[in-house]
Amino acid sequence: MFSGCSFHSLDHYKDTKPEVDIKEFFNGQIKGWGVVQDWRGRVVARFDVVMIGSWDGDIGTLEEDFIYYDGKKQHRTWTITKHKDGTYHGTADDIIDQATGAQEGTAVNWKYQMDLPVDGTTYRLTFDDWMWQMHDGVLLNRSYLKKFGITVAELTLFMQKQ
Repeated sequence: MFSGCSFHSLDHYKDTKPEVDIKEFFNGQIKGWGVVQDWRGRVVARFDVVMIGSWDGDIGTLEEDFIYYDGKKQHRTWTITKHKDGTYHGTADDIIDQATGAQEGTAVNWKYQMDLPVDGTTYRLTFDDWMWQMHDGVLLNRSYLKKFGITVAELTLFMQKQ
């Protein structure tokens, strides 16, 4: 499923280090800093985020509190399930159906849809999230926001365990 849906696949990261562990990284407090760029590459939003994750076996909860530089605030609660085959599913109130994810080596890939309000109009976008484990408790996230298969915006987020 994941190898054919993007211009690159998780297989490329099979033997890369440091290996990522979703359950380990998204456990405890995480701080993040991000930007959203429009299709022209212009930064249209900047934000800080504080996340708190916890796990009970293979079921995780991730609380996210976003503070945008224009003063807007957003809260999201994810419920994440790890399956025996190593894949993940995630749900949140503003996610359509569920997110699907997998990890390989240093990389994680999540795919999901969200109705995103922009200037009074709501757009259903597909998110193609790629995350890479870095040193020093840092995870780099690059999200491609797509409409009809065309990238209309990109999100870059640096997260660090606290």
